[in-house]
Amino acid sequence: MRILIAAAGSRGDVAPYTGLGAGLREAGHDVTIATTDAFAPLVGEAGLGFRSLPSRPQGRDRVEGRRELMRTAAAFVTELGRGFADAVDQDTELLLLSTTTAPLGRHVAEAMGIPAIDASLQPTAPTGDFPPTVMGTRSFGRLGNRVAGRFALRMADRVYTEAVTELRRRLDLPPLTPAETRRREERAIRPVLHGFSTALVPRPADWRAGLDVVGNWWPCLAPDRRLPAELEDFVAAGSRPVFIGFGSMAAGHGERLGELAVRALRRAGLRGVVQAGSAGLAVAGEDILTIGDVPHALLFPRVAAVVHHAGAGTTAAALRAGAPAIPVPVTADQPFWAARLAAIGAAPDPIPFASLTAERLADALGQAVRQRSYARAASVAARHMATEDGVGAVLKALG
Repeated sequence: MRILIAAAGSRGDVAPYTGLGAGLREAGHDVTIATTDAFAPLVGEAGLGFRSLPSRPQGRDRVEGRRELMRTAAAFVTELGRGFADAVDQDTELLLLSTTTAPLGRHVAEAMGIPAIDASLQPTAPTGDFPPTVMGTRSFGRLGNRVAGRFALRMADRVYTEAVTELRRRLDLPPLTPAETRRREERAIRPVLHGFSTALVPRPADWRAGLDVVGNWWPCLAPDRRLPAELEDFVAAGSRPVFIGFGSMAAGHGERLGELAVRALRRAGLRGVVQAGSAGLAVAGEDILTIGDVPHALLFPRVAAVVHHAGAGTTAAALRAGAPAIPVPVTADQPFWAARLAAIGAAPDPIPFASLTAERLADALGQAVRQRSYARAASVAARHMATEDGVGAVLKALG
């Protein structure tokens, strides 16, 4: 089967689909990933076909309030919609759609008569179990959480309205709003496969049939991939270091975060591996090493704890490695994942990015590294995750 996976956003929004695509290819399918040009090398390393989608607007990775986040998201998906139809050709037999691309891909699938399956990295359907992932962590009670979930979907509809209007016009489809599309999809009981672990988020009992949590899709990793020699030597030279990184978040905060990381590590008496990331951290000092991008799957099993922004991908990678976490959520769904880590005992209370200080980070590091309960909880979750087969679940859904 010729399968096109469409994904867009930050690295954490794209990398899991390289592992899913590689698994589908190994099962005999012809797999292409449509994403932004920045991730073409990532797709190529996985041995998958690549098609280009429009890039994100500049500045997306800076720390933003919710209103600014909504504006930049709307600008992004409008550009995305303009290029989406070009990425799908007549030979495509199935679309697999990420959370970001699904509200656009459904219309392309309708116009071309192609089946489509949502493959989401976040829970988006309303539930009484927890509030929407983009509305913080405060529960409103079961009824309130469901109401808030429906409100969050309406806000997402607003983000996609212009993009959907333009896309349906281009595809010669009759007008249909995002809200009407969503209701139509619900009536059809379309399947949605969620690529995260039930160790972190159990499937809500009040979800409708067809909404399934199948386990993570892990970024593709070549069998011969190794850590850089300098990093390998550093890790092996002493006690387990702490990893500190903010992924694609916190652009423009590199100098402050670098100084803060050094003070926190010194105060806690720990070695550190600091990832530059979009923030541009550049830390020099005894027992501290600054690195670029390295596979989390190779590094995280060898660290004492992981300080991260609580993006879905990094959250899952740390948990898979059985490493305690110190989550420092920045925006969007990150507070949700941070709270889930704390709820299962794999992390101390999250430190919101705006409240991060060297003293708070050092105290949290001391807890996570020296109180064994955090590592034990992370190890329990890791064993559970090892029993899940996210790729197998997608193959089963394909029939």
